[in-house]
Amino acid sequence: MSRINGQVRIVGAGLLGTSLGLALVKKGIDVILSDTSRASQALAVDYGAGRTPQAEDSPVLIVVCVPPDHTASVVSAELAAFPNAFVTDVASVKQSVLRELQHSGVGLSKYVGSHPMAGRERSGAVAGRADLFIGRPWVVVPHELSEAAGVDLVTDLALEVGAVPTIMEPIEHDHAVAAVSHVPQLVSSLLAARLLSTSAQEISLAGQGLRDTTRIAASDPGLWVQILSANAGQVAPVLKDLATDLDAVIAALSHIDAGGSLATISRTIESGNRGVERIPGKHGGGHANYATVVAMIDDKPGELARLLTEIGQIGINLEDLKLEHSPGAQIGLVELSVLPEAEAKLIADLTSLGWRLA
Repeated sequence: MSRINGQVRIVGAGLLGTSLGLALVKKGIDVILSDTSRASQALAVDYGAGRTPQAEDSPVLIVVCVPPDHTASVVSAELAAFPNAFVTDVASVKQSVLRELQHSGVGLSKYVGSHPMAGRERSGAVAGRADLFIGRPWVVVPHELSEAAGVDLVTDLALEVGAVPTIMEPIEHDHAVAAVSHVPQLVSSLLAARLLSTSAQEISLAGQGLRDTTRIAASDPGLWVQILSANAGQVAPVLKDLATDLDAVIAALSHIDAGGSLATISRTIESGNRGVERIPGKHGGGHANYATVVAMIDDKPGELARLLTEIGQIGINLEDLKLEHSPGAQIGLVELSVLPEAEAKLIADLTSLGWRLA
């Protein structure tokens, strides 16, 4: 039985709007899709993410899924058009949206901000996925005038699509996403930009490390200009601290034989080790709680599926998986993360089945 009783109107048929629509339609919810682009709206409807608006629509919840620059104005318009509905948004910055709404003079008791921490490098309706929000945090960001019923409804929305809701104040949210989302985007983009002056031969040597650290560099520049400008006050201090640490490493490398240089480099790597251990794993603990087994698979159809099937038959649950396949190589390396108590059995059983382990 659905947690949401009534229609849900989604404004914006991009990646998040389409994904949300797909997820809600699967739960039997009547989803209304609206977009200023008729082509985007029609595509999302064709994908099964909802239906076109009708004059008699009476949504209980409206979710605004438009770029940050337009979020406040669209939220304001939706509050006016549907005074009985609660309105939320999915913008990745919250303080600037709330300030703009407060300055507009619109009544805000029916507004509750939110932000699903989910996305892909691809954008638009064509990238929509019904499972996009499963297991991902969904931050519910009420303000002092938000009605409790609205907070509950937005929380139910997150639960309905498989997300994990958490409540934060606007400034808490913006400070958090600066550290875990916005600065990582900039670091990834800056690193990837270095490849513009790197020869093709040198790039051909790239391994999984480069791919991991530059994956999100493929993101939409226009969208990120809006996000970073809206959260500049929170992003800049984190970057300044990062620059200080980077300057220390540069100084150490520039004078590698000087006393303390090697210690500076060592502390930097060790601090990174401790930091990555704090990133939550599937069960809430850090990645350091997992054991890793690397299996080699031949570069031919069906091998990865066969490996995963046989792991399932062994009865071991995977916590995470990474696949590395360098250009021109005839094998792939599959990094399997499991709970430490399952490591010995996984190694023994895979070896007995003929799999090569690295």
